[in-house]
Amino acid sequence: MLKVPVAAALRLERLRVCGLLLWWLLLELEHFPGWWLLHIFTVLQFFCFGWVLKTKTYFSRNSPVLLLGKCYHFKYEDEDKMLPTTSGCTIEDHVIAGNVEEFRKDFISRIWLTYREEFPQIEGSALTTDCGWGCTLRTGQMLLAQGLILHFLGRAWTWPDALNIENSDSESWTSHTVKKFTASFEASLSGERELKTPTISLKETIGKYSDDHEMRNEIYHRKIISWFGDSPLAVFGLHQLIEYGKKSGKKAGDWYGPAVVAHILRKAVEEARHPDLQGITIYVAQDCTVYNSDVIDKQSASMTSDNADDKAVIILVPVRLGGERTNTDYLEFVKGILSLEYCVGIIGGKPKQSYYFAGFQDDSLIYMDPHYCQSFVDVSIKDFPLEVLWIKS
Repeated sequence: MLKVPVAAALRLERLRVCGLLLWWLLLELEHFPGWWLLHIFTVLQFFCFGWVLKTKTYFSRNSPVLLLGKCYHFKYEDEDKMLPTTSGCTIEDHVIAGNVEEFRKDFISRIWLTYREEFPQIEGSALTTDCGWGCTLRTGQMLLAQGLILHFLGRAWTWPDALNIENSDSESWTSHTVKKFTASFEASLSGERELKTPTISLKETIGKYSDDHEMRNEIYHRKIISWFGDSPLAVFGLHQLIEYGKKSGKKAGDWYGPAVVAHILRKAVEEARHPDLQGITIYVAQDCTVYNSDVIDKQSASMTSDNADDKAVIILVPVRLGGERTNTDYLEFVKGILSLEYCVGIIGGKPKQSYYFAGFQDDSLIYMDPHYCQSFVDVSIKDFPLEVLWIKS
């Protein structure tokens, strides 16, 4: 008897129900006005892609955990002594002995960008969601966001409130889904959202922090988030990325491969006109080869300022690690990349299913999953909720 894992069985059942609903809609098309069909399809997309089966993640205390160049070892938690040389962390790694909470804070502080629904309509289409097709664009956004965090805030930065947000494990995945399904349907009846320019007040958090450095960091990380808003005016938002993708023959609703997304990100950074982004460029390697002279030329041409701190080159290397499936011989190479202090992560995974890989323990990779549908967040308003942009567990 074939045994199907619980998550796979639920996914198959969900797809079966979605298929039946879609078949019913096709039979009943003539009985619905056009605007109702659009709302029904939006709700159906959420039903198909908005459910997530939450599972616990377990780590071993006997092996180091690498997260974007930082090495944590929980075996020596609460022990005030240096790690032995046999701990598994190399000299180049930034070692933090023990302290599970520090690891959680570091991981939660990575910006998590997922499917969204009910955002302003994408030009040239009727789509107001990227459910089912936008995962590679979302993982590309996460990769670029990490690069910007490294540039403006540094690798040591973590979100001060990371451990204070509500733990998503406190609510079951079923009840959460029912609430979002109901909210999605009600929102579909409330009319269009007003489009606003994403401008964040840089003075809104002045009284929250004790020193200028902390306040500056808060200003910058809110600014970074605003660049990825789901609005046509957000410089690295989904709408802009889709516009740049048209030159590669892509349109809204298509699935984007990692290599195409790399070039879309390069173009988006090149075309960005925000003053803070003028010293940043993206270099996309050709044929898996990085030429030092090309990288230096990229940096030199990025801006006229002589201040090296204003300049940064994000290097992206599109590569296929195997044929039909990932070749395990490349695993050590992948782990080596994720161990680098200035690594911005890896995107990809299965055909038409992209993840953002940020670390590993032993031979298991740590990743962030964009395949979760959340509601549109208007980042043009003051004090927009930061919690929806971070992993909560």
